[in-house]
Amino acid sequence: MTNYHSLTPPLELIEQWVDEACPGCRLSNYDFTGESIDILATRAAQWGANQELEACCEWLDIPNNRSDRGDGWLMPDRLRRARRPKPPSLKEQGLTAMELLKQRTTDPNIIEPLSRALDALPE
Repeated sequence: MTNYHSLTPPLELIEQWVDEACPGCRLSNYDFTGESIDILATRAAQWGANQELEACCEWLDIPNNRSDRGDGWLMPDRLRRARRPKPPSLKEQGLTAMELLKQRTTDPNIIEPLSRALDALPE
C-alpha cells in the first residue's frame, strides 16, 4: 500500500518542476538554491490548489448541488472564475501604470501619446 494522497503530484510532474526550477538538479541532489526552492514550492502549491478547486467543482456539479442563478453560470463555473481570476490584460496593466505616471508628471508630451496608445489597444 502506498501513502499517496490525492493532492500529491505524480513523480513525473515533480521531476519536471525540478528540471524547470533547477536545470541539472535531481531530486536526490542538494544543489537547490532559495530561488529554485521557491519556484518548486510555488508550482507544487498551485498544483495542489488546482486539484482542490477541481474536486470542489466536481462536487458542485452533482445535480443536487447545481444552481443557475439566472445569469447562465452554474456554481462550478462561478467557483472557478472566483478562485482563478484572469490576470489583468496588457491594456489594464498599462492604464494602471498610466495612473502612477500621472502622479509623477503632468507633462502632456509624455501623458497624451501614451494615453492614445493605450486607448488603441483592444480590451
